[in-house]
Amino acid sequence: MNLNTFAMYQKNILNITLALILAATTAFGQGTTPAPSAPAPTSSPTPAGNQGNRPNTPAQGQPQQGNNNTRPVTLPNGQVVDAPVNAQGNVVGPDGQVVPNTTTNDQGEVVPGNQKSDAANAVKSAEETANDLKRQARSQAEIARQELRESIFGYSLFSNENFSPIPEQSIGTPSDYTIAPGDNLTVSIYGYAQYPDQELEVNRDGDVNILRVGVVNLAGKTIQEAQKILMGRFSKFVPGMLGSGGNASQTKLLLTLGKIRPVNVFVTGEVIRPGSYTLNSLSSAFNALYSAGGPNEIGTFREVRVLRNGKVVSTFDIYDILLNGTSEGAIRIQDNDIVNVGFVKKRIEVTGNVRRPKLFEAKGNEKLGDIIQYAGGFTDNAYRARIQIKRISDKGERRILDVNGGEIDNFELVSGDVIEVQAVLDRFENIIVLEGAVMRPGEYSIDSNPTLKTLLENAQGLREDAFTGRITVMRTRDDQSVENITLNLRDIMNGEAEDLLLTRLDRIVIPSTFDQVEPSYVQISGEVNSADMGVNGMRVPYMANMTLEDLILMAGNFKESAKASQVEVFRRVRNSDAKAADADISEHFSFDVSRDLSLDGNDTRFVLYPFDEVIVRKSPNYQEQQYVGVEGEVLNPGSYGIISKNEKVSDLIIRAGGLTDLAYVKGATLIRTTEVSQFESQQTANALGQISSEVRKGTLNVSAGGQFRQEFVGIQLDQILKNPESDANIIIQEGDIIRIPKRLETVQVKGELLYPTTVKYNDDMNFLDYISQSGGFTRSSLRRSSYIKYPNGSVDRTRRFLMFNVYPKVEPGSEIYVPEKGQTALTPQQILQQGISVTSTLFTLILSVLAFRNIR
Repeated sequence: MNLNTFAMYQKNILNITLALILAATTAFGQGTTPAPSAPAPTSSPTPAGNQGNRPNTPAQGQPQQGNNNTRPVTLPNGQVVDAPVNAQGNVVGPDGQVVPNTTTNDQGEVVPGNQKSDAANAVKSAEETANDLKRQARSQAEIARQELRESIFGYSLFSNENFSPIPEQSIGTPSDYTIAPGDNLTVSIYGYAQYPDQELEVNRDGDVNILRVGVVNLAGKTIQEAQKILMGRFSKFVPGMLGSGGNASQTKLLLTLGKIRPVNVFVTGEVIRPGSYTLNSLSSAFNALYSAGGPNEIGTFREVRVLRNGKVVSTFDIYDILLNGTSEGAIRIQDNDIVNVGFVKKRIEVTGNVRRPKLFEAKGNEKLGDIIQYAGGFTDNAYRARIQIKRISDKGERRILDVNGGEIDNFELVSGDVIEVQAVLDRFENIIVLEGAVMRPGEYSIDSNPTLKTLLENAQGLREDAFTGRITVMRTRDDQSVENITLNLRDIMNGEAEDLLLTRLDRIVIPSTFDQVEPSYVQISGEVNSADMGVNGMRVPYMANMTLEDLILMAGNFKESAKASQVEVFRRVRNSDAKAADADISEHFSFDVSRDLSLDGNDTRFVLYPFDEVIVRKSPNYQEQQYVGVEGEVLNPGSYGIISKNEKVSDLIIRAGGLTDLAYVKGATLIRTTEVSQFESQQTANALGQISSEVRKGTLNVSAGGQFRQEFVGIQLDQILKNPESDANIIIQEGDIIRIPKRLETVQVKGELLYPTTVKYNDDMNFLDYISQSGGFTRSSLRRSSYIKYPNGSVDRTRRFLMFNVYPKVEPGSEIYVPEKGQTALTPQQILQQGISVTSTLFTLILSVLAFRNIR
């Protein structure tokens, strides 16, 4: 990260502040400027002394912008001119904007606006803009400052919320703890002589008042020193306190801390949050520094001072705590101590292949090797023979210094140096590659394999499929171009040719004999049980001496539907006469294969060749069960299996028990499911689309269909039942559904009508009567294309005779449909023109007929 980023943001803040001052000055200047006067016409001279205050107005003859009007206004000097004003009476400029601080009264006089209000608004707007810019710059500067802090080694210790170095009050009493006013002490005497524990409080003078002992001054003494003093005082009246005759004392005295006193410490200098902090008396100077957030981006980590009574009593290095876990200089703080962090003096950036790339602070006598150690040392792939240093020279430019590996420990650094440790090259200096038909292909060292024969021996030799008549060695020259070397490996192995000396980056490729031939397979299709059978059959890799029965066994044996007596084999013709017109394309073999497939005397012993194709035909007499359905008004509705190929509708009705009394025979229909190929569906869609584009009236919906399609086949069940031998009695197919409805008494009327509805059937009503029952036709009704769908699925349409529509007959359960016109409805004028045209045509036809009769 660039160390000058923060300084750059500080400069931006100064520029923004200057812009704020300039904006405020300009706004106040506008507020004190007199209102500009309206312009005089071009035919009138501009009054002397008023040229400087003339506003920019459009010249005569130019159009005014917006909805502004021109009206005579009176200038402050008494002159009347035509000036553009808006609906509110404000004088506007050539751009349609209101001229600041001017308006007109009811008499048409130009009067000044609220100048102070305008100036205040301008200043407020400028202040808001400047504040937004300052906040944006402050945010950007804070981001840059935070990024800089995070790149400094040691900052993460102080920003870690899970790390809390403040000591707990429940810890044991340190023997080197210095007693001060405010401490609470506990004196325990036990052993030969026992006394109740005494709670002692150190007063402001550093004294404690002990029963039977009196006043003792302990301020400034450590716990260990104070304990010796009290033992001397108590020994005067407590027996066995000091011991005698070389024997240990029989009575013990123990001095411990009770309630730990709070201490106030000041953390100053370059820290994140400088100020006064209250800690307990067991805290160290490092604890106080942690409470203040640690050094900031320009604070030192190497020389933190502790001041007491105006004197430096200790200095500690945070790197010792981070790297070695020792904190000798971070002494225990006392009340009113000052922990001061100064400026960083020398900072070095380490990048590249080190374990801890960061910004590090160096002391005056530390060298490059010390900084590398602070960075955790080199990574495994670091290039250690040369380290690159980027330094700012005395000329104000950057320069690169190369430090050899032997100079690292003694190389002097200066502040601002950037150390870059590069990685080793991603290449091998002694590699050769062996590929192909060998036992252990891979990468090898040329040091251990100087020749080709040695390399093959270390690779445990060739595979059995190795092609040794010609191998390839791809050699990389010194200029990185690649040279191809072709060798006869068989001659080298037999000693008939000289062994090859290998060089670095050689790539030896030994081909396999299987790579020299086309992959062979045999194929089987038809009635076999393999789950891998695809649309074009199943391919099996060819194996020598594979027989026909072997292939059928691999394909899962015969299906039940297979015709095992006619298994066909087609074989490629390899030596056909290409010039002969009747040349054979393939050889054909037919076999009767036993379903047992056992290796016995019935085995065909037919050996397959590569690329043979075997077809197992389906037996022509094999038929799976096929079913049809009967629904509706029959005695036993349900699914029925087809018994014979020529079973007809009447046969199925008889098997279903015949019709019920409520059966509506004329409404019987047959639903047939047919399979439609994708090609047929596409052809149908294209044809219907073409027809739809040619229809000028009406609408036509086109559907491409799917894989299966259901069709309604209109049948005359009444005729079929009367005469089963008639042509109306059709043969049923698998999936057919014969649907016989209940007696129907309604007629549905749909389509472009005023009120489509369902009407009760009446023998005395015709097609138009049912239309009338549905409200009649609309203007968009296409009457000539009306049609009716009967309950048995058949459809009849409206026919045309001369100028009249002949509508079909209506039966119970029918559906009448009136389509909508596809074009826009005709206007009355267009209808009149068409009527005149038709009338004229009729008169011409009548006159032609009369003239023809007169001629006769």
